[in-house]
Amino acid sequence: MSRSDVLIAGAGPTGLILALWLTRLGVGVRIVDKVGEPGTTSRALGVQARTLELYAQVNLADALVERGHPFVAANLWVSGKCVARIPFGAMGEGISRYPYMLIFPQDEHERLLIERLGALGVTVERPTELTGFEDRGERVVVRMRKSDGSEEACEASYLVGCDGARSRVREVLNTGFPGSTYTHLFYVADAIGRGPAMNHELHVALDLSDFMAIFPMKGDGHARFIGTVKDPAADAGRPLEWSDVSGSVLARLGIAVERINWFSTYHVHHRLAAHFRAGRVFLAGDAGHIHSPVGAQGMNTGLGDAMNLAWKLAAVLKEGAPDNLLDTYEPERIAFAKRLVATTDRAFQIVTSESASARFIRTHVVPRLMPYAFSFRAMQRFMFRTISQTAIQYRDSALSMGAAGKVAAGDRLPWIAPDDGGGDNYAPLRALDWQVHVHGAPSAAIAAACARAGLPVHAFGWRDAAGAAGLARDAAYLVRPDGYVGWAGVDAGGLQKYVEAFGLRPRAV
Repeated sequence: MSRSDVLIAGAGPTGLILALWLTRLGVGVRIVDKVGEPGTTSRALGVQARTLELYAQVNLADALVERGHPFVAANLWVSGKCVARIPFGAMGEGISRYPYMLIFPQDEHERLLIERLGALGVTVERPTELTGFEDRGERVVVRMRKSDGSEEACEASYLVGCDGARSRVREVLNTGFPGSTYTHLFYVADAIGRGPAMNHELHVALDLSDFMAIFPMKGDGHARFIGTVKDPAADAGRPLEWSDVSGSVLARLGIAVERINWFSTYHVHHRLAAHFRAGRVFLAGDAGHIHSPVGAQGMNTGLGDAMNLAWKLAAVLKEGAPDNLLDTYEPERIAFAKRLVATTDRAFQIVTSESASARFIRTHVVPRLMPYAFSFRAMQRFMFRTISQTAIQYRDSALSMGAAGKVAAGDRLPWIAPDDGGGDNYAPLRALDWQVHVHGAPSAAIAAACARAGLPVHAFGWRDAAGAAGLARDAAYLVRPDGYVGWAGVDAGGLQKYVEAFGLRPRAV
């Protein structure tokens, strides 16, 4: 029987980034997928700032930015007229090194991750289907079927199901996947065209009779169209095609479509697994939660799941951390997933509902309210933090203790824009390890406590920008491997107790 530290079922972005982080952390992985080849269609497009920050920790962000297309503005259309333009380009300045959402198609995204994994000696095993597993307490025995029909059993310390909405891992766990499916049938098409709405910005038609969103993609005249299919029952006898899409909204936006590269129809679901962990088995990404595409949150949430889980698995497997560290994965990630499913559901109902009140909100309230609201800097920053996922926090986690200034344990470490007087405070995060940050000067007691624990201390000269970001001068912030604050304060005794409570053993020790 073969053996692996972690077996990952599913080689979409969630499984691939989990494998990449684990490999960088020295954990042996196998990643299998029942599909014979990587995806060849664009599917998920948006990569949020928080994802890029986490990618920067493993030297991936620059490659995405180079190949992607920054999202800079949204335009709202009603009855063939552009009634509002909302600039997004500068909303996140000072909050993140990546003050935008990046458009980067999922098929290209997966190829990049596969390439980086291959450089580390890890290959996706295709087609290999997980058929079942048994958690035996000390290990998981996973059964798999190869393309030739042969069976294989593998022992793994942990199994992670990243195998999508129809997850076999979730099915075997029998954890349930409650939720529902929206009644509308939607289409998605990657197209080449021309017209005023093909200008590399987002365009949303909020018409009474048709809904359409046009997402910019890299390349002249290249865009992603998403909309509702009217009266699909009339064409139930054959697969729907682009010609079945209502052309009226295209005409009102002045769009001439010259070529369709890819077209598909789908139903939108919103569902959430009851649990993300059962013993030595975990769920991540669409295997644990699916929701509407509003705000381009789905793929990014799965990627966040993976990077939250990766360092915890590595700490248990490689550094001797207690197994209960893994208990923090579910409450940290499921809390955000619950909020996300609820909020995207409400937004999606407004966007797609045919009720008179929803139509009034779409065609009269939104076009007037949004430009006004976005004229305020505070609203711009709030919306950026929300959509970019930089506002995700784990203050209620068992791993979070203390506060200093306006930054509490569980918060994402604030990014401080570098200048001539200070370095990039995110650069040390590439160590993927516990570390202490001090803006100002660490006390002798804090320095001694860190030395005893083997924790590296990164001291940054005090700047007004640090205070504006909520950091306290000379306070210590113990930062987790994923860039969130675990402990914050000035009391060296509190830091020492935290280290002992969670059995922290930095990788450098």
